[in-house]
Amino acid sequence: MKNDQLSLQTKLLHNKHKFDSLTGAVSVPIQHASTYHQPSVDEFGPYEYSRGSNPTRDALDEAIAELEGGCRGFSFGSGMAAISTCFMLLSKGDHVVITDDVYGGTYRVITQVLNRYGIEHTFVDMTNLTEVEKAIRPETKVVYLETPSNPLMKVTDIAAVAKIAKKHGCLTYVDNTFMTPVLQRPLELGADVVLHSATKFIGGHSDVVAGLAVVKDEALAKEIAFLHNAFGAILGVQDAWLILRGLKTLHVRLKQSSEAALAIAQSLLEIPAVEEVYYPGLPSHSGYAIHQAQASGAGAVLSFRLKDRDAVRSFVEHVQIPVFAVSLGAVESILSYPATMSHGSMPPEERAKRGIHDGLLRFSVGLEDPQDIIQDFTQAFAKGSTLDKVK
Repeated sequence: MKNDQLSLQTKLLHNKHKFDSLTGAVSVPIQHASTYHQPSVDEFGPYEYSRGSNPTRDALDEAIAELEGGCRGFSFGSGMAAISTCFMLLSKGDHVVITDDVYGGTYRVITQVLNRYGIEHTFVDMTNLTEVEKAIRPETKVVYLETPSNPLMKVTDIAAVAKIAKKHGCLTYVDNTFMTPVLQRPLELGADVVLHSATKFIGGHSDVVAGLAVVKDEALAKEIAFLHNAFGAILGVQDAWLILRGLKTLHVRLKQSSEAALAIAQSLLEIPAVEEVYYPGLPSHSGYAIHQAQASGAGAVLSFRLKDRDAVRSFVEHVQIPVFAVSLGAVESILSYPATMSHGSMPPEERAKRGIHDGLLRFSVGLEDPQDIIQDFTQAFAKGSTLDKVK
């Protein structure tokens, strides 16, 4: 069978780098060289200096480009390095339309870095297409979205937003970290640039920090390649190898974690202390139909809202199984508090404006038995409820 006839599940394991052509090793070799001998003054080989390109990193770049359906991929030292470098396509006087409950690190770059260089922005609720189009100005160059968004799991119609952006001559950037190419492929829906924090599901083991970008247009790829080399925010070869290894198990990890996330989300609906559950796999989610149409699964991240910070504190103190930490997308379940973690750089009034409540928790489901998680949550809520009665 030709590689383009294979399912994505199979492509994760079988591509041009499935074994080393020189030795037959069933693992991509880690090439530590920083520089490469050249045949002559007039003739250069395929590699010169590893900031520009490296065989191990190239294997990852080619793999993610194929999986996302793009013409070229780029790997970076972090997700924010990928996002920031792609924003450097902008110039003074340009404008960005960006989703309102964007990841806190992206919010920080937009509001505290790009603004210093005369690049303006407008936050909008991307679920409202009328508001998206209304926010676009003549100087708008990029429409930036996350779907599902972090941490409120809002769902944006990628194809509809990309169509609006294209009508106005804008590029569409999509942060696809929560879904990965296994569940959602934004380039096929009209996006121009797809971004990932590969630290999360793609790496999957809480042992590497990395970022990825994929584009579908050769001219745009050349511009990003220039910036990638110019800024030098590249991924090290050991980390590139770890991400390649993570890709091999991505499908099976996401499948199990997504199934568990649905069961956990459904169980949270029955807990009186939980005021709201945010998960696109629930039919009650406002973006359920759109997400079903553009993605092949609801993913492994959900959020839920408790009464206030005190309720959060009590729950966190009594829950036993999840790691309480920054990040997501690992084999172990991770419980996070957006107000002080992922969105700690967002001022309290801005978080409140976006509905990022002080009682909000984000939960990334790992590979544990979901019934163990449900039982753990149940006992944590019960202990919190008992303490409330004592008070």
